[in-house]
Amino acid sequence: MFLVLGVLAQDNGADIPTYTIKGKITDGETKNPMIHTHIINLNRVTATMTSSTGHYKIKVNENDTLYFSYVGYQSIKLRVTKDILKGNDLDVVMYEVPIELGEVRIKPYQLIGVLEVDSKHVPVNKYEHVEIAGLPQTYQTGEPVAHVYDTPLDAVFHPIDYLYEMFGSKPKQLRRLKKLRSQDQLREILETKANREVLMEYLKMDREQLNSLLNYCNYSEYFIRNASDLQVIEAVLDCYENYKAVHSGSTKSDRIKN
Repeated sequence: MFLVLGVLAQDNGADIPTYTIKGKITDGETKNPMIHTHIINLNRVTATMTSSTGHYKIKVNENDTLYFSYVGYQSIKLRVTKDILKGNDLDVVMYEVPIELGEVRIKPYQLIGVLEVDSKHVPVNKYEHVEIAGLPQTYQTGEPVAHVYDTPLDAVFHPIDYLYEMFGSKPKQLRRLKKLRSQDQLREILETKANREVLMEYLKMDREQLNSLLNYCNYSEYFIRNASDLQVIEAVLDCYENYKAVHSGSTKSDRIKN
């Protein structure tokens, strides 16, 4: 990865100095500008995209983390240091991720166009994610996933407990996660992504831990594999809010009993 650093214009009048980073993103092999590359400031929860010439600009504070991503390319996470703030343009070179194509098996359902007959041949245990217009939640149809724990210790320490404690001690992370789904530009970016990298960064989880959390929240393997990042964020927040409501209710009940 090769980075050429760039001039930053400082905004005046703020308690914490704010700068504008600008630069260009190019393909490492072809040297062509990369159009519509996503740049997210993970701290400020803001985003932008490169123009038709590969150029971009985004506001930052010192120590912010920038996340550069493009479908099929290796993502880059870059911390804004004092050295970067002394430079000129911050130009970023990105490289494609090699993709190994495995064997694909296609199983036909032999549909003939007659509803009564075809309905018997379509898989009935197919999980779908349904969005209902006018409602903020996203719903999944299908059977819930049963919780299977390998050890008693796994049954005691649930992923949702970790999430509850983290959001309790770090409410800023919760606000950032909610902001991700509330801003139109960020929503558009996350609707097209399914690599979970942004979400894992905010939750401080690896992919296995995130999948365990979604499994605990009764989301199917089909949803875990195929949902967009935006759908997963909505699922995590919905699960957290439900857990918080139950947890708070049990706490109040205990106090009444005592």
